[in-house]
Amino acid sequence: MIKKYKENLKLWLSILFCIGTFSSYSSSEDSIHKDTGSRWTVHYQATVIDQYHGKFNAPYSGQNSLKDTTEQDMSVTATIFLGYRLWKYGAIYCNPEISGGKGFSGTTGIAAFPNGEIYRVGNPVTEAYIARGYFQQSFALHGNHDTLLTDDANQVSQYLPNKRITFSAGKFSLADFYDSNPYSHDARSQFMNWVLMDNGAWDYPANTRGYTYGAVIQLIEPTWYTEISDALEPLVANGPVMDPHFTKTFGLAWESGFTFKAGGRTGGLSLLLYMNQNRAANYEQAITEAKGGVPGALNIDNDSAYNGDKKYGVGISFNYPLGKYIGFFARAGWNDGKTGDWAFTEVDRTITPGFSFDGSLWKRKNDNFGIALVVDGLSKEHRDFESAGGYQFIIGDGKLPNYAPEEVIEAYYQLKFMERLFVAPDFQFIENPAYNADRGPVSVYSLRVHVEF
Repeated sequence: MIKKYKENLKLWLSILFCIGTFSSYSSSEDSIHKDTGSRWTVHYQATVIDQYHGKFNAPYSGQNSLKDTTEQDMSVTATIFLGYRLWKYGAIYCNPEISGGKGFSGTTGIAAFPNGEIYRVGNPVTEAYIARGYFQQSFALHGNHDTLLTDDANQVSQYLPNKRITFSAGKFSLADFYDSNPYSHDARSQFMNWVLMDNGAWDYPANTRGYTYGAVIQLIEPTWYTEISDALEPLVANGPVMDPHFTKTFGLAWESGFTFKAGGRTGGLSLLLYMNQNRAANYEQAITEAKGGVPGALNIDNDSAYNGDKKYGVGISFNYPLGKYIGFFARAGWNDGKTGDWAFTEVDRTITPGFSFDGSLWKRKNDNFGIALVVDGLSKEHRDFESAGGYQFIIGDGKLPNYAPEEVIEAYYQLKFMERLFVAPDFQFIENPAYNADRGPVSVYSLRVHVEF
């Protein structure tokens, strides 16, 4: 373990050296490229989330149940966002990252898991890796005019056409491009729950830490956009290695959205369609095999057959400011629920309305408060699988005699503690964890500390 920490320390000392080098280049290039923006971009974030839940009612437990005893767990992430402008409208981005810690019960037992900064990583020891590394190129469309985009994480300050086609390829998270919502999309500064961060019914392709390899093509206009992508699926459910057989396993997604004006305010609406093909087994087939005496048939995490089953679904995202300081948002999602989940979480139907309040309302312009409701459900095939004692990588109480929708209420307050340092207490009340009316409810108390520049 000491050797591992030394290796991580050496890596991050090298990264810090690179930052110093990049910063020196940035200051000199800015004056040269005033007409086209900056050459380099460097940003940083670190987030620590500490969570606690106490004892709760649980007459029985299974392999993937949330522990009914007291738990306190912490997650840590730190990311450097590096970017370099190659030429006109072209750039590359790289994000070295470290993460460590763990979620409750090994990140199991709740489909709408309460910490969006932790994934189901078995080893809680801090690890360093490259989270993102991708190339991006834009092409101007007829009738465009260039607009200066300000420097931000994974965005070099440069002039880009307001009507453009943008091509991105490499390693990234599909959530970087899809299902964006200004009030609920970032567990580092907004709601912490998985299903408030992204549409829970979209089992989007990702490795254990939430990243994949793929390509995205976007058509961007001033008031609307449309995009399509193809990405790799993990080799095994929620695994760290992506399946290179891209003709046999893949995740396709398409989204289109637009902004609208109503009552003098601007809102947004988007529609997401998706289809995944991977090694996930069919629920009904797994039940049949289990009844026939096939060993391990109800553990479909590591099914190795390219059986051609597909999972498809739809997602909707909506946002609208109800006033100068109050925003309303909602997501809804559905998938066919016939095959096992493979990458994100076990949700087949979801609806998540909520509100976000700007601290300027109470003269704290850098603070914000949010409150939201999550209601998730399972398909009939998925319920039958859980009732038969099946389990995947998130939930599995061994039986499910009393199914009920999993419901979560989350409320947080993000306080700007000092320049670039934010602190957020958070509370989540979880009814029917893992869709099981026999267990719970569970109260989760969290404290998040976030720094960025």
